[in-house]
Amino acid sequence: MELSDERCVPCRDGAPTLTSEELDDLLPSLSGWRVVDHHHLHKVWSFPDFQSALNWLNRAGAVCEAAGHHANFCLGWGRVEAAIRTHDVDGLTRADADLAAKLDAIGETPTNPYGGYAAASPGSGSGSETLSSMM
Repeated sequence: MELSDERCVPCRDGAPTLTSEELDDLLPSLSGWRVVDHHHLHKVWSFPDFQSALNWLNRAGAVCEAAGHHANFCLGWGRVEAAIRTHDVDGLTRADADLAAKLDAIGETPTNPYGGYAAASPGSGSGSETLSSMM
């Protein structure tokens, strides 16, 4: 079974975190992820523009919600950064590796539903749009 196909299993307070050996076994299947201070997984994705990064992040959010396990994300122009850990044990568990693999399965070049353009941008159209009318 692929790591990305595994189901995240909720941890309880006091559950054991992954050992260094377990992490060493899992990391080869997690492309581009690194372990930081044996505490969390970290990865940065690059995109051609802000809208592509946002679209990918929305898909990632749906993956997290479906898994019942949530990464910490940072969104910027052309990039998304993720940090994953199991908050209940303040460290890394198998569920973190499962979620990292699920995020990788989304792919790094998401389809832009707007054909490469933002849904609305300042100055487009008749000029009568306001921020509230674009939402």
